[in-house]
Amino acid sequence: MEKKELRELLERLSSGAASVDEVMMKLKGGPFRDLGFAKLDSHRALRQGVAEVIYGAGKTPRQIADIAAAMLEEGQRTVLITRMSAEAAAVVEKAVPLAYHEMGRVGIAGEMPEPDGRGKIVIATGGTSDMPVAEEAALTAEALGNEVTRLYDVGVAGLHRLLSHTDDVMTASAIVAIAGMEGALASVIGGLADCPVIAVPTSIGYGASFGGLSALLSMLNSCASGVSVVNIDNGFGAAYLASMINHIGVK
Repeated sequence: MEKKELRELLERLSSGAASVDEVMMKLKGGPFRDLGFAKLDSHRALRQGVAEVIYGAGKTPRQIADIAAAMLEEGQRTVLITRMSAEAAAVVEKAVPLAYHEMGRVGIAGEMPEPDGRGKIVIATGGTSDMPVAEEAALTAEALGNEVTRLYDVGVAGLHRLLSHTDDVMTASAIVAIAGMEGALASVIGGLADCPVIAVPTSIGYGASFGGLSALLSMLNSCASGVSVVNIDNGFGAAYLASMINHIGVK
């Protein structure tokens, strides 16, 4: 059950439109549902405001399908599946309604929510090669109820490309800056924006980039205030945090 659904249920109880027994029946579901191979945290949306997300890597397609189906049965309207292969999606879509996005390796079962955040989240990349991580971030943000603006291939090798989108940068509620190589994009955006900037180092780069470690260290040492950093290639984690920022004050 999600917060909005619980609030509506309690309002119905308060107005007399629902009985105590009806409300009790709705709330009887335990804090988790044991599937044997997984324990669904069915009350996470009530605790944290966001329902549980399926991490697809390492799970069999059948496990993903069974978890997603159980979540939908529990009343979760949008089930987000990250790091999902095309092969797994082919199995899952036979069990639940699924939209699969191959670039970001993201599956979304159920329905996409309408944006209900305070403003918009900007997802910016240094280069086209960073797009898989960016799409994971963008689709995650959209699945969590945010308006998203994508600014792709606006890295420091051609700074004028970013500067042509200063209005988007300066009006965002939160920005996810995604870059490999030396990771300078986050610092540049941090010097332009008045909102939190969440930096995502990617594993894109030549040998001395050490699989994203160089970008990670550069972002951690940013001289721009308001820049925080998540792990290498963690588009999901960045978008989740950006969504929390964009929903501050939203019931």
